[in-house]
Amino acid sequence: MSSSPPSSRRLKVMLLVPTLDQSGAEKQLVLLACQLPTDEFDVHVVALTRSGPLAKELADHGVRLTVLGKKWKFDPFTFWRLRKLIQSEQPDILHTWLFAANAYARLIVGRRMSHRPKIVVSERCVDVWKSGWQLWLDQKLIGRTDRLIGNSHAVAEFYRSIGYPADIVRVIHNGISIPENFKADRETLLAELEIPVGSPVIGFIGRMARQKRGEDIVFAMALVAILRPDAHLLMIGEGPERDKLMKFARDIGIDNLVRFTGHRADAAKFLSVMDVFWLASDFEGLSNSLMEAMAAGVPCIASDIPPNRELVVDGETGFLVRVGDRVGFQQFTDRLLSDAELARRLGDAGRERMRREFSIDSMVDAHAKLYREVVTS
Repeated sequence: MSSSPPSSRRLKVMLLVPTLDQSGAEKQLVLLACQLPTDEFDVHVVALTRSGPLAKELADHGVRLTVLGKKWKFDPFTFWRLRKLIQSEQPDILHTWLFAANAYARLIVGRRMSHRPKIVVSERCVDVWKSGWQLWLDQKLIGRTDRLIGNSHAVAEFYRSIGYPADIVRVIHNGISIPENFKADRETLLAELEIPVGSPVIGFIGRMARQKRGEDIVFAMALVAILRPDAHLLMIGEGPERDKLMKFARDIGIDNLVRFTGHRADAAKFLSVMDVFWLASDFEGLSNSLMEAMAAGVPCIASDIPPNRELVVDGETGFLVRVGDRVGFQQFTDRLLSDAELARRLGDAGRERMRREFSIDSMVDAHAKLYREVVTS
């Protein structure tokens, strides 16, 4: 970690997020909150709506948590409670994560307040999903933004393209821990999943939402099964598309080869049974699940979109295929399953790339450096 600069007191950092659900942005926030040097930073996490599974990690590290209990999209009571909290705590930096927190904080700080913290906004995705009013609001709040952090160059470029000045936009990649002894009882896990020992396993971990293109994954599995009828697909996660995908697997006759586990707090342990990891998304920020698979040494096949290209070097640390190219997923998977040495080489290279370029220490150091910069600007 970087050494802290001389200071008469610790910088007060308030991290504001909608919830503490166990999703990618929330995981990164908690990693940051728990790893920032305590001799330099006094960290307070505030959840707009509710707590969640990640609260325990904050408590274990002695990080304060406040939950405001937001009930509606625009909740005036939560708006008032957050304004009062900012006035009372007087943070030096208010660092917000995801749309609701980003909007609430900047709307509040724009009002007449005796204390105005520096506002740092984290954007986690190439947000083509946003509606017109959301993009309009993002643009209207540019003047109340001291820094905007994208977790990939693609995210940073998207926000520059809608009007954010280049001199306030920064890129800080997600941080990932590298399991040193990534071993699990494969036979026990396969038995839990009711997958026969010796079967090739293809995996996906993530929210089952439209952007993830789950139908491409399920259909590609049907193609894989033509040549490899013993292969199985493991789908870990929840989301609005889950029931639809389960029906689709039944309709095309491969539901016996697909395991839908729902949300698993211990999802990472199942990486040890995967021979190949798939990510077929239309858009991403910087996929935590893809990073975790690479860190575990699982060879990955991902859609060829800019954020995925920041992680997967095609042919060196995995393979990239065009968005929607179901045959491409099948062909590269068959190649990996047929060539154990290629699979090992790509998996090892992906793991080393995560270790070298996407460490948690690097992510935390980059945030600490930005915080020091913004309070003196």
